[in-house]
Amino acid sequence: MTREERVSSLIDYLKHEDYGYAALQEPVNYEGKRRLLRSLMNVRFPGGATEEFLQMQDALLKEELAEKGIVGVEDLPVIGAIYPCVAIKNVDKISLWRGDITRLSVDAIVNAANSQLLGCFVPCHGCIDNAIHSAAGIQLRNECAELMEAQGHEEPTGKAKITRGYNLPARYVLHTVGPIVGMEVTEKQKEELKSCYLNCMKLAEKKGLKSIAFCCISTGEFHFPGKLAAQIAVETVDRYLSSSALERVVFNVFKEEDFNIYKKLFR
Repeated sequence: MTREERVSSLIDYLKHEDYGYAALQEPVNYEGKRRLLRSLMNVRFPGGATEEFLQMQDALLKEELAEKGIVGVEDLPVIGAIYPCVAIKNVDKISLWRGDITRLSVDAIVNAANSQLLGCFVPCHGCIDNAIHSAAGIQLRNECAELMEAQGHEEPTGKAKITRGYNLPARYVLHTVGPIVGMEVTEKQKEELKSCYLNCMKLAEKKGLKSIAFCCISTGEFHFPGKLAAQIAVETVDRYLSSSALERVVFNVFKEEDFNIYKKLFR
C-alpha cells in the first residue's frame, strides 16, 4: 500500500465514524488529502479504533517522522559551550534548540495544554497542542480523556499530567496548563507559570526521567509576554537543577523572536 492509499484509507475510516462527514469530498492531490486526514483526527472525539486503523496511522506517522528527522538530546550542545551564561549555574544541563518539538528524542516533551487536556479540536490549528497530538496519533487524546475522566474536573493551572508519547520520538508527554493573560500580567500568573515548570520537572523526576524539553508555555494563545515568560522559565529551571537528578533540560523555541529572547538571556 502506497502512502497516498494509506491516507485515503484512514480518511475513509474516519468519515464512516461520523455520517455527518459523508458529503466530504476527498481532495485530488496528496497535500490536500493529508490535510483532510489531520483535520479529521483533530476534531475526532476520544474513542477506540480498530487495530487496522491504528497500525495504518502509526505507520504513516513513523514514516513522516523519519522524513522530518529525529533530533537526539545528545546531539544538542549545552548553553555553556556557546554562551557566556554568567548568571546561570547549570550551564552543563541546559540546551536551547529552535525547531519542531515533535522531532526531539528526549524522555519527555512538554505540551502547553488547555484545561480540558484533550488537545486542540481546531482543524490544523497552529498551536503546539495541535502539533503534538497530530504527530502522536489519536491514542494520545484517548489517554488524556481517561486521565480527565478519572480526575472528574478540569486541569488546574500550573499542574502537570504525564502520558505516553506514542508516535513521537519522546517517550512521554507532560501536559501543563499555563495562565491566560489579559491586559497585564499579575503576580498570581507569574507564580502559576513558575508552577508549570516546577511541576513538570518534579513529575519527570518522580518518573525517573532524565531529559525534558519545554515549549514556550503560555506565550502563544495565552498571551504571556515572551520576554518575561523566558526569564521566569530560565530562573525556575536553573534553580531547580541545582538540586535535581535531571540531566538535561531543553528550551525548545519555534519562532525566531523567542530564539533571540533566550539567546539574550544566556548572553
